[in-house]
Amino acid sequence: MEVTKGRSEVAIGLIDGPVATNHPDLAGRAVQDIGPSRAVPCSHVNSVACAHGTYVAGILIGARGSEAPAICPDCVLLVRPIFLEATTGIDDPRAEPEVLAQALTDCTDAGVRVVNVSAALAGPSMKDERALTMALDQAARRGVIVVVAAGNQGTLGSTAITRHPWVIPVVSYDEQGRPQSHSNIGRSIGRSGLGAPGVGITSLGAVGRPLTSSGTSAAAPFATGAVALLCSEFRGATGREIKSALLEARTGRRTTVVPPLMDAWSAYQLLRTTRPRRRSG
Repeated sequence: MEVTKGRSEVAIGLIDGPVATNHPDLAGRAVQDIGPSRAVPCSHVNSVACAHGTYVAGILIGARGSEAPAICPDCVLLVRPIFLEATTGIDDPRAEPEVLAQALTDCTDAGVRVVNVSAALAGPSMKDERALTMALDQAARRGVIVVVAAGNQGTLGSTAITRHPWVIPVVSYDEQGRPQSHSNIGRSIGRSGLGAPGVGITSLGAVGRPLTSSGTSAAAPFATGAVALLCSEFRGATGREIKSALLEARTGRRTTVVPPLMDAWSAYQLLRTTRPRRRSG
């Protein structure tokens, strides 16, 4: 974050609730809707779906110096709302697999470099899982990195999305670098996932007041934002190279069900040895 604020040609896909685009720390920033309704602003700012979408958006592209982490404020945010404003819980949002599959396809077709999914799967069937796997396969072919919240059920296992080899599942860590007991873990999460800050994270609230929350939904956008910053600095790097740099920054063979804490600076240094940085201007 000290090196760059990101670049406008780097688009982040946000699969979440709608976003309060009139928030003073988001107003004027590049937030676009790619959903069927083409209406990214919240219809009901008091809804939990709007609160969740705005909260995650603040972590990603809020104004530097605001209450939000504001990791990549100069990037473009393409919002693909999937949560109904009247029904989604903020602590553990869930999405039907076929809805998530279509949203992933829309983000990939829109040309994003990375997608943030802070949602768990709800009631998957084999048919639905096939559609989701096909959407993830398409993202992999196009080099679109998919970052997914591991989930907050405190279970050992995986889902169709967290076990896909192209996905980066994210576990919540506290300020002492310890994984939280409520985060889902498992073999695939430990093998290809990352840990990120997810306890007591303050970001933008849809109604103006800051919102503080915890969990993997808060942790995932830290990894997404790191990807966006690396894409901004290393224009020629492929999605596979960016993903590999983040996963390989922590040396050693992964043998546990708990992923290591993300080291974005080590990933940056690793890419510097193999890829030229983009010049300013």
